[in-house]
Amino acid sequence: MGGVMLPWRWYIYGYFPHRFYACISSPSALTCTHKIKNVFILNAFFASVLQLATIKSESRLKHLLQRLPSYCPESMNELWMCINSTLPGVSRKSDGWVGLGCCELAISAECRRECRQVRNCSNNSLYSCIAKNEMGSTCCSYAGRHTTCREYCQAIFRTDSTPTVSQINAVKEYCQSHSAQLLSCVSNFTKSYPIRSPIDSLYCCDRAEATHCQVACRRILRTMSTEHEIMEGLIDECGSQPLPQEPMWQCFLGSAYPPSPPEEETPHPGKMDCAKLHCCSKANTSLCRDMCQEISTNWGSQTWQDFDQLCEYNPVEAELINCLADVREPCQLGCKDLTYCTNFNNRPTELFRSCNVQSDQGAMNDIKLWSNGTIKMPFMNIPVLDIRKCLPDMWKAVACSLQIKPCHSKFRGSVICKSDCVDILTQCGDRKRFHEGQTPERICELLSPIDDPERCIPLHRYLTPSSLSNNIVEEVIHPCNPNPCPSNHLCQVNRKGCLDELNCQPYLCVPGCKLGEASEFLVQQDARIQVPTRTGPAGCYEVCSCGPSGRLENCVEMPCVDIDKPCLIGGQRKSHGTSFRIDCRTCSCFAGATICSTRKCLGITSSDEDQQHFTGLPCNCPDRFIPVCASNGRTYPSACVARCLGFKDLEFVFGQCHHSNPCANKPCQRNQRCFPKYRVCLSDSSECPQYECVGRPGACDKNSVEPACDSDGLVHPSLCHLQQAGKTLAYMGHCQDACRKPQQVCGHNGETYNTVCDAFSDRVAVDYEGSCHAVGAVSDVSPDSACSLISCPPLSTPGCHPVTPPGACCPICASMLQILWNKEQMNTFSKLNKNRPVTVHDVLRILRLHVSVPQCDVFGYLSIDHELVVLIAPVDQQPTPLQIEACSKEAEKIDSLINYASPTLVSQVPLSAFLTSEIKTSSIHSTGGAPTSPLTPGLYLLLGVLIAAAPSLFQL
Repeated sequence: MGGVMLPWRWYIYGYFPHRFYACISSPSALTCTHKIKNVFILNAFFASVLQLATIKSESRLKHLLQRLPSYCPESMNELWMCINSTLPGVSRKSDGWVGLGCCELAISAECRRECRQVRNCSNNSLYSCIAKNEMGSTCCSYAGRHTTCREYCQAIFRTDSTPTVSQINAVKEYCQSHSAQLLSCVSNFTKSYPIRSPIDSLYCCDRAEATHCQVACRRILRTMSTEHEIMEGLIDECGSQPLPQEPMWQCFLGSAYPPSPPEEETPHPGKMDCAKLHCCSKANTSLCRDMCQEISTNWGSQTWQDFDQLCEYNPVEAELINCLADVREPCQLGCKDLTYCTNFNNRPTELFRSCNVQSDQGAMNDIKLWSNGTIKMPFMNIPVLDIRKCLPDMWKAVACSLQIKPCHSKFRGSVICKSDCVDILTQCGDRKRFHEGQTPERICELLSPIDDPERCIPLHRYLTPSSLSNNIVEEVIHPCNPNPCPSNHLCQVNRKGCLDELNCQPYLCVPGCKLGEASEFLVQQDARIQVPTRTGPAGCYEVCSCGPSGRLENCVEMPCVDIDKPCLIGGQRKSHGTSFRIDCRTCSCFAGATICSTRKCLGITSSDEDQQHFTGLPCNCPDRFIPVCASNGRTYPSACVARCLGFKDLEFVFGQCHHSNPCANKPCQRNQRCFPKYRVCLSDSSECPQYECVGRPGACDKNSVEPACDSDGLVHPSLCHLQQAGKTLAYMGHCQDACRKPQQVCGHNGETYNTVCDAFSDRVAVDYEGSCHAVGAVSDVSPDSACSLISCPPLSTPGCHPVTPPGACCPICASMLQILWNKEQMNTFSKLNKNRPVTVHDVLRILRLHVSVPQCDVFGYLSIDHELVVLIAPVDQQPTPLQIEACSKEAEKIDSLINYASPTLVSQVPLSAFLTSEIKTSSIHSTGGAPTSPLTPGLYLLLGVLIAAAPSLFQL
């Protein structure tokens, strides 16, 4: 590696090779100072080296070494080359070490070529990967000629996941008699995991005296790709040199691991992992619950090794382990571009946790380790025959499954099926070396106790390549898998479109916040997050905001929930969080209260005459459509239904909500303009205004892309630009030719819209053409006589087995979630957010972010029986079977996250109020002719993908 620049990021993140300590602390390093041109940096460097030469304290030495790179940006190639040339033995670095998967993390082909020559590129993942391998090279070199020890050591550094206890134990077993230095080096690495990100220094921006400098600082840290760019950008924007007496620069240059800010400035949370902390209450044993709390709140603790051994493979802790797996590696659709586990490629509608090049190489490394004749587990060793000869394809499928981690939507664990486990150990287990009492059946009972193909990984699926061709696979794309964004940004599907089509990407990179300093789980900036309190008992939470500093802030405590209080149902006790059915109603127990949907049930003992009069509507109201608009902004089919749901006569008026003009009474101030903003509120602790008062800004944000179409059919970059032009808003999104002339359609929510574009701007899918004049059935057993006169369009895909949303008349080829939610929780969230109402749009906006396939989109409404109905539907005019399957998988994924209360979903307010979900999916049974209707549900959805949701509608 001689003559190659070492990025200073390696050092500031704590990777300090011992040989660098020895080199830089010697006076010979002073010979490098002639390479420095900046006087300030020169003085700082000179003073630092003089101190380094005399310091004996290791901690003080490390502190100064952390300061040194702050004065020496990585672009100063000559300086670093000079320092590197003094390092002993640099020319003896093993060739090809960096090539172990790191170079493939580079985005451009040129960067990958440069990486293979051991040069650096501006890619965060690449930097951290090279840094890890640099340390691995140092650690594993202590193995000397002991090949097995070196291989087990290298296994620790060759993947991007947290080292497992089995890997660490293998290093201890094979290396303890050879090198204490190696064990110490590996131990230092495992304690330092995960690698710090530059975003952790965002709080330094708050110490700048000038407001414009604070704003510029945050923008620079989030957008600049190298530390040199960051330093230069700060100097240009803030108009000052990096003087240590200035608070902001003192914060940046003082230490790579800065001390905690004063108590009043401490962002929440500290060195915690709030995402994992969410999972701890799911533990079935007090031991694993306590360990989970420890590893989630005490960063750097080694308790996770005991947790891995005692809880990770404990069958009774499956719910806890799956929750933690969701936090570490959420399930995502699609797998491709693997070079070893090639049978996992071309699977765009299957869910995987870890489909990436590191896991691909991890599987190859596992096979190499297993070829030694022993599979090492945290609590047992499994002796095997030569797997290179005994069922090699099966063993490869096992290794790839455990690394790539397919996850079924119904059971999110990554465990191979018991029958496969028994079969492979029966044929390839080395019975002569089995411990007394060990049998394939007993081993597999501990490792893979499940044999339900819906809840485990059947290996036969991955013994052969996917049957899909490349052309078919391209029908479903995954812009965010693999993730193209920086480590401190979230990747989102771009559903807004672009004003500059030449530079339009199918994804967006948006700033995010970690759920704690020790967490790698990100949430979007401005999101409101529910996290467990630091010291309170289980059931105590607070709501925080993801602020511009990149951390959770402005936390407000919520009333604690008594999760130990059960519900008594028919003499049976139901624990908190349990879902069940009472007759046809979906119910859930929440802190001792039984919360159910308001579906009307038809008793099984009812006479035929009763069935003839049964409508399925709440309170068995007649199915006549005489709409009323209630105070929550929802149109109900009749006053009877509104009264049944608790609205008093003064709380509703006759007519559809969207037919009123909320700005008629001029509710805004003179210097503001009133815009109708129709919404359906889920909270009733505050008012539910149907308008928005917008000021008249002097200038609009040119970087904001939220297209808005005016009544003349002209598109504007944003609502602000439309207002400046003095135009009237028609709908949010790009203008569509099909919506130039009014053509009324009826939405699933019972509202009549002037065009399909109006409906989709409201995130509502279309039921049928024309104005709304009928209400459909809510229950599956109720008659549909009210819809008998409705002319439904043909299905978008022939042979589709459709779903019919509750209250709708026409079936649709989509997947549907019916979500039961807690109104009291919604009211609490509203009160904590300055009495701002929680709306259906708030829910749909967040759920939309969890759909990773652009060929599918999210629509929804509040049903007549007050469940949230969410549709995940294909957007193409004539969706293919693969696209319909992808939308079904996306729906199954979200349904599972709700029902298992996964923190990846329900930590986000207001989704935290979700109790349980029921799912119905569409599937293709046969093929037929093309649809003949010029305006099918598929066309409605095709237009919908081009319509951008207004930020004012979708922000909480």
